[in-house]
Amino acid sequence: MLHTRICDLLNVSHPIVLGGMASATSVPLVAAVSNAGGFGTLGVTNFSPSQVREQVAAVRTLTSKPFGVNFLLFEAQEASFAAALEEHLAVIALAWARPEQDLRRYVRRIHDAGSLAMYMVSEAPEAVRAAEAGADIIVAQGSEGGGHVGWMASMTLVPMVVRAVAPLPVLAAGGIADGRGMAAALALGAEGVLLGTRFLASDESPLHPNLKQAIVRSNGHDTVLTEIPDIAAGRVWPGAMARTLRNRFVEHWAGREWTLRRHAKAARETMLTARANGDADHAAILIGQDAGLIDSILPAGELVHQIAAQAERIIAELQSILRS
Repeated sequence: MLHTRICDLLNVSHPIVLGGMASATSVPLVAAVSNAGGFGTLGVTNFSPSQVREQVAAVRTLTSKPFGVNFLLFEAQEASFAAALEEHLAVIALAWARPEQDLRRYVRRIHDAGSLAMYMVSEAPEAVRAAEAGADIIVAQGSEGGGHVGWMASMTLVPMVVRAVAPLPVLAAGGIADGRGMAAALALGAEGVLLGTRFLASDESPLHPNLKQAIVRSNGHDTVLTEIPDIAAGRVWPGAMARTLRNRFVEHWAGREWTLRRHAKAARETMLTARANGDADHAAILIGQDAGLIDSILPAGELVHQIAAQAERIIAELQSILRS
């Protein structure tokens, strides 16, 4: 069994973490990943304090294993963050702080609550900022990933971040969907992986079944970096683009973002209705290029075990080749 410092820090069997993908995570998904020996993370940025408490309590009814919550700092609400601190979770994960936000203050409060602080970055200088603020774990997310990402690919970003924040442990994210990606991440110096798209295509994912099938059908080449979902949603992310499936909704507005800003309210209603109804042509489906590696919908726990076993097998085979 592969065992790294991440396993000890998070008290897990496998160094595999579920990304806290806002509305794309759910209580059953978080619990399933943790129960399988990975680490589940629930996205709670837009939750009210009572929702934070209720959802954390719901996860605890399904698992006794460690899990955490995730906040997007640029729009996190103080009351909800304070509510999460009161739950004394294993980890509170953070991402996408504005330059003027004081990371040290957030990390200090997390530590005072008895939790570990995890921070996701898309560039090495931001990793240094988080390390200097006292973060315990850094996540290096490459541009292959789904949702909001930076501009550097994982193959380059991960070793740069590992070097920049040593000896802090680093998780690799972006473009990883199986044990091959996990083995590669370990070779790059990461001590574990954080996955999003692969877990979206799981039984416990809250996505509509039609949207899960859109992930399975994707070849990875049909994703694009764009601002269209954010313009329609009326949100401005600090320094990020959104990797999303290039469907009819995206193609309709591509090159006409200036017009989309005038019609954002109607576009948002179209986007949200499509997501709820499973309309894969008109929903914003934020997935990574690793969708091209996904060909089935499986239980999340089975995915954890498969990924860990495949990575372990690959590393053993490589060791055998090198000894021969």
